[in-house]
Amino acid sequence: MEFPNIDPVIFQIYGPIGLNWYGLTYLAGFAGAWWLGTSRSKLPNSPFTAEQVSDFLFYAFIGVILGGRIGYVLFYHFDFFLQDPIYLFKIYDGGMSFHGGLLGVLASFWYFARKTGRSFGVISDFFAPMGPIGLATGRIGNFINGELWGKPTDVESVPWAMIFPAAPGGLESGVYRHPSQLYEFALEGLVLFLILYFFSKKPKPVGSISGLFLIGYGSFRFIVEYFREPDDHLREMAEYMSMGQLLSLPMIIIGLVVVIWAYKSKPEKQK
Repeated sequence: MEFPNIDPVIFQIYGPIGLNWYGLTYLAGFAGAWWLGTSRSKLPNSPFTAEQVSDFLFYAFIGVILGGRIGYVLFYHFDFFLQDPIYLFKIYDGGMSFHGGLLGVLASFWYFARKTGRSFGVISDFFAPMGPIGLATGRIGNFINGELWGKPTDVESVPWAMIFPAAPGGLESGVYRHPSQLYEFALEGLVLFLILYFFSKKPKPVGSISGLFLIGYGSFRFIVEYFREPDDHLREMAEYMSMGQLLSLPMIIIGLVVVIWAYKSKPEKQK
């Protein structure tokens, strides 16, 4: 299958200023989360109003951008930062870490809990089903950018394999790879959204939806990492466990603990 090779820049104004697909996919993710959150706020016994949903998503947007970028630099390219500290601010070049973004969102949960007087668990359960929407659109952005490509394979066993122009050797290499960005789009985005959406349709013990999110994302990411090409400077470590798997394993463990705790303690149920 031929890589579509879409120009990542939609239009340029001046220098790095302009609109690119990567940024647009992030905006689309937040728009989708806002629509779902606003719709859920109108249901009977909803813990939040539409205005509160908009307020939280603003804080979450800041958390995702700051946490995602800082996490990416610290977890994957700290050497680049040491050589050029300005690299931290080059978001337009791509490069965001989900695990860093998650820490940023957790910080926004904490702040929103203090502001509204709601418990952390009620907030995280309400907004957890919206997370996969942003994950799905973000992976589409990765695919359009031609980044985070998969490991080499062959078209006989994987007919949808592609040659990524930005991968080592470029188009001339003739090396077909897994489109791992699309695997993540399907699993971390679509499948995880459906699981959380239908699981949260009925009241559940507080914390159980959040725990399921951690288990689902951590498990899907752990699986996809077997098909995703590790960064060059992390290749030696990836022979045993990739950085993505190392960061996802605690998510799975914490998620299991949270779900077990939620069902054993059975506190008030999330509406």
